[in-house]
Amino acid sequence: MESVAFIQWCLDHLNYWTITLLMAIESSFIPFPSEVVVPPAAYKAAGGSDMNVFLVVFFATLGANIGALFNYYLAYFVGRPIVYKFANSRFGHMCLIDEDKVKNAERYFEKHGALSTFIGRLIPAVRQLISIPAGLSKMKLSTFLLYTTLGAGIWNTILAAIGYYLQSVVPEDQLLETVSKYSHELGYVFIGIGIFIVGYLIYKGRK
Repeated sequence: MESVAFIQWCLDHLNYWTITLLMAIESSFIPFPSEVVVPPAAYKAAGGSDMNVFLVVFFATLGANIGALFNYYLAYFVGRPIVYKFANSRFGHMCLIDEDKVKNAERYFEKHGALSTFIGRLIPAVRQLISIPAGLSKMKLSTFLLYTTLGAGIWNTILAAIGYYLQSVVPEDQLLETVSKYSHELGYVFIGIGIFIVGYLIYKGRK
């Protein structure tokens, strides 16, 4: 089964296990948007299916942690040379990863420490890569999981709330388009919040 057909099959058969699987894929280095998983699942839960919206958030966050741990351990045990070799490979480019992106994520992490893991989980394009510098720096696993769970949990809660609310106002065939619009706007908001927090911490540190 081709990957696209496999993903479409999962979306057509959304349950807690396919949510976990797809979110693990989304949280690893494979490009796959969480917006096409969590909101439709919450939309389905709001429509009276046998799924519960709180469990949707739980299993989505569980899947995000699994994918994040994959990247973390890959960087932790394999190390920088292999990570950068992968980033410069054709397969890495197919996964929308290159050397500059890894360097940017690494510099971001070095400057702002563990807080980067939390903020990074809320920022588009950084969300999937923030686990790599955490692994490269051999960040304590319990700290990594705490901030990853908090960041992913907040993001998935917001997506689930959007999907749950839209069930009463948007037809199903317009759901993904509407969610994509909202998620992009939220992404910019979180980028702004992240910049503000980091700027404040830098200012406080210098002072």
